[in-house]
Amino acid sequence: MAPVSEQLAPQGAGDPVAAPLPGPVAVTVVEPRRENGGEPCPGSGGLAEPSGESGAQPRALTEAPGSAGCAGSAAPEPPEGGWGWVVMLAAMWCNGAVFGIQNSCGVLFVSMLQLFGGSEDKQLAFKTAWVSSLSMGMVFFCSPIVSIFTDLFGCRKVAVTGAAVGFVGLLSSSFVSTIEPLYFTYGIVFACGCSFAYQPSLVILGHYFKKRLGLVNGIVTAGSSLFTVSLPFLLRVLIDSVGLYNTLRVLCILTFILFLAGFTYKPLVSNTKDKEGGKKGKFRFPPGKKICNFSVFKVLGYRIWAFGIPGALFGYFVPYVHLMKHVKDRFGDSVPEEVLLLCLGITSGVGRLIFGRVADYIPGVKKVYLQVASFFFIGLMSMMIPLCHAFGGLVAVCLFMGLFDGCFICIMAPIAFELVGAQDVSQAIGFLLGLMSIPMTVGPPIAGLLHDHLGTYDVAFYLAGVPPLIGGAILCFIPWVHERQKLKERGKAVDGETTEKMLENESPLVLDTTEKPDKEMESGF
Repeated sequence: MAPVSEQLAPQGAGDPVAAPLPGPVAVTVVEPRRENGGEPCPGSGGLAEPSGESGAQPRALTEAPGSAGCAGSAAPEPPEGGWGWVVMLAAMWCNGAVFGIQNSCGVLFVSMLQLFGGSEDKQLAFKTAWVSSLSMGMVFFCSPIVSIFTDLFGCRKVAVTGAAVGFVGLLSSSFVSTIEPLYFTYGIVFACGCSFAYQPSLVILGHYFKKRLGLVNGIVTAGSSLFTVSLPFLLRVLIDSVGLYNTLRVLCILTFILFLAGFTYKPLVSNTKDKEGGKKGKFRFPPGKKICNFSVFKVLGYRIWAFGIPGALFGYFVPYVHLMKHVKDRFGDSVPEEVLLLCLGITSGVGRLIFGRVADYIPGVKKVYLQVASFFFIGLMSMMIPLCHAFGGLVAVCLFMGLFDGCFICIMAPIAFELVGAQDVSQAIGFLLGLMSIPMTVGPPIAGLLHDHLGTYDVAFYLAGVPPLIGGAILCFIPWVHERQKLKERGKAVDGETTEKMLENESPLVLDTTEKPDKEMESGF
């Protein structure tokens, strides 16, 4: 079950599968070219020009410079390689380091319970779960803000600053003596840094690749699966040998490499604003409505989707946080619980590849039905976790859960593309991720509270399966609503054309009636 922010690449029919949005996948959007930050140039079929470090970029879009733009401002074609391969490896490390640590939080959760817990604390699981859930929630919550900062300051500055903040937060977490400071150091500071480091790693890919962008996206986002598969075993060895604090310091090495990787995000073309005479060195904010585009919420289908998806995700992150503890409570130390995260990571990657390709053959907004099916199976698998009294049964459940989690993730951007169009897709996804942060933050602590009161996770996993079922049912209405909206727009267009033709037909008659009296007067009658 990987977070969504990894899989954010709109795919059209026949496009290569952009396998990772945990998740979130660059948003590859064809947008009319804007000259000097103004309106789209007429007749321009090119893509937005990548900006320099101090210039504005299109909002969180993975731009692919190189199409013909306005006269006199054509951007070069992406090199399809060269330094771009270094950028690809840096972005791959970013995906792995950020979401590998987030997805392995179950191992850290068990260690925190042992280190900070006591027999007299009746709400230990509830308090401890807030650390991981805050961290994952903040990664998504910051997404709309990161889009704005990336627009204003460029990929390199945002990524390097974010990695530095994440390093400070993770290092500070290794010096705390109680659980409460971790809410701030790990749950907020580290997570915000991860969010700011992650999104630019996807945006920069479109500067260097266009024809190979699908392949590059797949390689980059595979970093998350590789780290999710391997990191839990490494963390278990480190915690057993050097303890939790030193394990966090070892993880700081991953974040420091992430800091260095941000320097590779070199923009190919400086922004045209920087080239204007008399304005060099000045920083000017664009108009507010260009920074935050709330017009996407005028689309009814998007509104249903943007609130239905978060409603389905209250139980999404619960297995990542609590599954390791549930296995330890039920089976003790006799089974390798890290294998379950391995199963989730592997099949999630496979699901992204398979269902991403399947989505290419499903027309329009009907791709939503794949998400409906994925939510149904995710909810069903969550409810089956307490019913598995053999470890092999849990392995099978995690295999299926990861597969359909990959299905849910890989079609996020294609659906957003169908609902709001190419120009608004980036902000549409940013708003969605921000809304998703609420249920993903709240869900795990509620599950921990139920465990504290009931002494078992059974009820928590049963309840975690309910929101996906309800959310999936709500999403079923989107294709019907979208089709009705399109029919209304076509009707308005036809009415407009009819009115226009009527006015055109009436205008000659008016001219004739005005010309006749004039002619009669001229003839003397």
